[in-house]
Amino acid sequence: MANRLVILSDMWGSKKGLWITSYLGYLQQYYDITFYDCQHLANISLEVNSPENIHKEFIDGGVETAVAHLLKKETEPSHYLTFGIGGCIAWKAALKGLPLKSLYTISSTRLRFESERPTAASIQLLYGQNDEFKPSTTWSDQIGVEIEVVKGFGHELYTDEKMISKVCQDLLAKVMQKQYVA
Repeated sequence: MANRLVILSDMWGSKKGLWITSYLGYLQQYYDITFYDCQHLANISLEVNSPENIHKEFIDGGVETAVAHLLKKETEPSHYLTFGIGGCIAWKAALKGLPLKSLYTISSTRLRFESERPTAASIQLLYGQNDEFKPSTTWSDQIGVEIEVVKGFGHELYTDEKMISKVCQDLLAKVMQKQYVA
């Protein structure tokens, strides 16, 4: 049976998510994938989809709504690949009992405000060097996670083909390693 991978979008969901098809193309033959649009999880429906409006909706209860919906939908231990606000949602859900095998977050916003670490066996955080939402090294030391920082990139590094390839290779290396360890 294939490993299960749950993917959580960034704040734009599938509206600006053509890049997600590249991840799916790499990973679908190795994982049983479930994709969630974070706007749908958070019950966000806006007439004006400006970054400010979307951000406000997530902060004003959307994250908590998305966490509650994710906890209802996901009961099977799974690997998680998350982008932007999706990382915050998975992190908070894990602290409330979401069964995580691993968590790979890319450009995850709002993690810098968290004071607890989920108990997942493996947590990987990836940020662009110029990402204004990147947690500090003090935070990562206190929480007990390492942050991988990629030079020359900002917040949306996850949409770049080189980074898509890197992330998928990281995830596939774990799957292949487990297959050949037996």
